[in-house]
Amino acid sequence: MEFLKSVWMFFQTNILTQPAFFVGFLVLIGYLLLKRPFYQAYAGFVKATVGYLILNVGSGGLVSNFRPILAGLNQRFNLNAAVIDPYFGQSAATAALEAVGRTTSLVFLGLLVAFFLNILLVALRKVTKIRTLFITGHIMVQQSSTAMWMTVFCFPQLQDVTAVILMGVLLGVFWAVSANLTVEPTQRLTDGGGFAVGHQQMFGVWLVNKLAPKIGGKDAKSLDELELPGWLSIFSDNVVATSTLMLLFFGILLSVLGPTFLKEGLGIKFNSFPFYVMTTAFNMAVYLSILQLGVRMFVAELTESFTGISEKLLPGSVPSVDCAATYGFGSANAPIIGFFFGALGQFLAIIGLVVFKSPILIITGFVPVFFDNATFAVFANKASGFKAAAILTFCSGIIQVLGGAVCASVFQTYQYGGWHGNFDMDTVWLVGGLLQKYAGIIGYVVCLVALLIIPQLQYRKDPEHYFQVVEDWDAYKAAKGIE
Repeated sequence: MEFLKSVWMFFQTNILTQPAFFVGFLVLIGYLLLKRPFYQAYAGFVKATVGYLILNVGSGGLVSNFRPILAGLNQRFNLNAAVIDPYFGQSAATAALEAVGRTTSLVFLGLLVAFFLNILLVALRKVTKIRTLFITGHIMVQQSSTAMWMTVFCFPQLQDVTAVILMGVLLGVFWAVSANLTVEPTQRLTDGGGFAVGHQQMFGVWLVNKLAPKIGGKDAKSLDELELPGWLSIFSDNVVATSTLMLLFFGILLSVLGPTFLKEGLGIKFNSFPFYVMTTAFNMAVYLSILQLGVRMFVAELTESFTGISEKLLPGSVPSVDCAATYGFGSANAPIIGFFFGALGQFLAIIGLVVFKSPILIITGFVPVFFDNATFAVFANKASGFKAAAILTFCSGIIQVLGGAVCASVFQTYQYGGWHGNFDMDTVWLVGGLLQKYAGIIGYVVCLVALLIIPQLQYRKDPEHYFQVVEDWDAYKAAKGIE
């Protein structure tokens, strides 16, 4: 008995409470279960572990680079600021969990519960009506961090095991249901591409697909009929877009604080204020790139080690993947148009926060303003042209900022400089979080039941062709008269 106890204590101390090694251990086990050679399993373990350690470097850099500005805003104007971006949100959620004495390994335990529940829901698809398996690994990690913090925040009295189960069940159902909503729109967009969207705006994709025809009309012009200025193409580069956005916002914030206050009030040393602003802004792009490199490394291994198993267990289902996979099927101009009008909406909303003296200042993050709105533009343009794409992405930008401000305030992540920021997290998760915060376990059950009802309603609307859309696209097209 003592031997088993010592083994468990070793596992808990060195693996379970060390997220990097815990992820690496999961990958190692996954590859061994797939009967891969041991050297491949070992290589996967190394890449996953190192990738997570790289993620920690990027995450820590984002927080440390931004902390002086947060302190300055709070000290001089009693104003709190938060970046709406999933990477900043992940860092903020991690910091919040650690601040209340919870280990971040809970995030990955919750992720596992969510992932295997998603597999079970698809395996029982004749009953659950779920057709999609969420496999976008880096999104799973980001959402798991935020979801775990929200669970701990809403139910602080819960023990770790109970918190993991509650979070994992709700998140797994959310992944399955939300991705399932995008099946029909994505199949129409890609002409039977055989995948769904598994990202941060699945409810948004469904909503856009419903609203676009009502806005654009039957004779709406497609984006392919418009000529766009060539300079907009620079924003298709992640580093350029992030650096430019951060330069704009950090330039404004640091100028408001002023070089004198930065030197005397915060003790920051620099020779040239303009170059300090540029260095601070560009460092955000540096740390974000480091973080993304780490995420890609361990997520690639984590996804591959589990995907083979899921494919063997779940024939007839479709994977839900990164929203960027849809960009090659729509207008080439759609992502840039979505980014442009989404940014306009965000900037207008931020000005509104300043004018109405909001206690929370929102700073634009690259991922929501680009990926959410680029995705919405692709689907809106396919459904009903340029007008729908422009209006819906503009509205999305406003919702991202205002919803992000409410979330950062309600869930207290402004203290750590960030909020997840994507459309679904600023709408669906905001409502769900408020229900759990103020209605307790009853609110949690309401959220769970409401989500599970959605695919049942989808099925009842068209039971004859509901599964056909993923199993035989050509037959579905013929039955629906799709050209």
